[in-house]
Amino acid sequence: MLKRKRKGQTMVEYIIIVCLIAVSLIAVFTYLSRAIGKKASGAAGALSSEEGENARQAVEQISEESLKDLGEN
Repeated sequence: MLKRKRKGQTMVEYIIIVCLIAVSLIAVFTYLSRAIGKKASGAAGALSSEEGENARQAVEQISEESLKDLGEN
């Protein structure tokens, strides 16, 4: 009977360890998701600013030039 009680005790210890790891991972992922969200919003803000507009115009100009070059060949 002592072995059965010991097996149950070991199982409970493993469950407690797994729960602690799960709570730790949830906390880390919550923190990282906030940090990643801030970075993503910063990138979106940069793309919508004047610099983003200038970059978009440059890409459009390059695209138009390459289409003209294709038409000449």
